[in-house]
Amino acid sequence: MKRIQSACIMQTLRFQQKDGSGLPAEALLQLNRSEVTRYKAQLEKTRTRHRIDSEEEQPDGAIILRVRKEYNNSASVGDYFD
Repeated sequence: MKRIQSACIMQTLRFQQKDGSGLPAEALLQLNRSEVTRYKAQLEKTRTRHRIDSEEEQPDGAIILRVRKEYNNSASVGDYFD
């Protein structure tokens, strides 16, 4: 019989700017930043155990977020967050 000893999800998320909205570049970048902030707040609100490995703004205004998240509440995350 096999059992999951530890598990997590490693994700690379790209928060991309909306095209064709007619807003200035700085306003679009601010919208992008607020979307990332909402995503992080949602992780906290749902008490999802996570670790953000990196957050990078790209020249085109996109934000790349690399995150490790708990797979589910019943599986240990082991040493993935060490």
